Amino acid sequence: MKNNKFLTAVLLILGLMQVNTIVAQVKESELRKQQLDFVNLGFGMFIHYGMPTYMDQDWSDPNASLSLFNAPKLDANQWALAAKSAHMTYGCLTTKHHSGFPIWDTKTTNYNVMNTPFGRDVVKEYADAFRKNGLKVMLYYSILDTHQEIRPNHITSNHIQMIKDQLTELLTNYGEINALVIDGWDAPWSRISYDDIPFDDIYYHIKSLQPQCLVMELNSAKYPGDALFYSDIKSYEQGAGQFISKEHNKLPAMACLPLQQNWFWKKSFPKTPVKEVKSLVNDFIIPYNGAYCNFMLNVAPNADGLIDENALIALQEIGNLYKNKPSYSELPAYESPVIGSNMALKAYTNSSWSDDMNLMDFANDDNFGSSWVSNPAASASPWWELAFERSKAFNTIVITEGKDHPSVYNLVYFKDGKWYPILAEQKDQGRIKIFKFKTVIGQKVRLNMKPKNGKAVLAEVGIYHERT
Repeated sequence: MKNNKFLTAVLLILGLMQVNTIVAQVKESELRKQQLDFVNLGFGMFIHYGMPTYMDQDWSDPNASLSLFNAPKLDANQWALAAKSAHMTYGCLTTKHHSGFPIWDTKTTNYNVMNTPFGRDVVKEYADAFRKNGLKVMLYYSILDTHQEIRPNHITSNHIQMIKDQLTELLTNYGEINALVIDGWDAPWSRISYDDIPFDDIYYHIKSLQPQCLVMELNSAKYPGDALFYSDIKSYEQGAGQFISKEHNKLPAMACLPLQQNWFWKKSFPKTPVKEVKSLVNDFIIPYNGAYCNFMLNVAPNADGLIDENALIALQEIGNLYKNKPSYSELPAYESPVIGSNMALKAYTNSSWSDDMNLMDFANDDNFGSSWVSNPAASASPWWELAFERSKAFNTIVITEGKDHPSVYNLVYFKDGKWYPILAEQKDQGRIKIFKFKTVIGQKVRLNMKPKNGKAVLAEVGIYHERT
């Protein structure tokens, strides 16, 4: 009898393990389907609208008077019809920009659109109008919020909770949201790291509310274009000099650019020419669509809450030229996004002899433009090592090599006075090597290398404990 009970328990555990594996596989396949669907949407309208619209600025005064915001003529249906005229398939509205003025009916702060002379929920009107016109609904949200002092060296647990509460409102009260474009994280101008406000906590919070909602982190372009870091979609802000490689991109991607001269409306816009339509279509939208990249064109409504006539005409002309969105049946193979906290950042490092000034610390300095380089005169088998202050659990190592300097790796970790091999599944994506394995606990990690081109070059090494 005891043996039967034991056997039953074992079978139950094995069954649960199999179910968990199936669930994980289904989630990954669902994400890939959502990424494919997004790429196939092809072309959409970014809509920067908010307090900056009324200050002739792209960043408004974080304490601007609520009395400034008033647009009794606002017509989100006009925006939707304008998008359709260009053969766009979705919209993406700025719900809150960096200065921290929410344009929805939020309960998290009194500094919001409902307490202005306008007094209407812009997010609701936008979502209703676009959905009514058969267009998908996406939202933009800034992590940086200078009104609430959600900025470097000021972030508290209450700030993190406010972000979660605001995202809960946006993902609960406005129907299906196909994607959330997040800005103000890990950028040189915001300086809010993925640890200051924990990216994985926010990411999984979003997924818990709407599992089908893609997360697009606008500043993920700092990472090489070979793999997805902190974003379901590789995102490129063209106006910030981030340009996708039309020849080499193999990731689901998004590129954005304003039709007008700036993201938010300026008083000069009605009399200032917009970007040249043929160039937008033939040099950006169509070739980008041909490189697994969705194109998001920003159109800024004016102070009346309407799109200017010159922008409306341009959108109609775009629609005459842009007829067919992409129709990929599948995307190239790629690994799921890296989401977790990078435990390697600025940890203590050591290595075999380095080449001149390219020291071991450059391999974990959060800068892909610098590298540790082995000295070819030292050894045919260089090594690089990282030590934590205390033992940590981890299950993923991501190595970004220098261009044209690949190596073969043997990975080991140090625990309780001994070195153990890391038995990892290796996936190569361009110059990025991703190693995934069962969780281990250790105080050190060592990379033993055999360079293929004379010397080993490590641009960045990341160590993560990803949720499974």
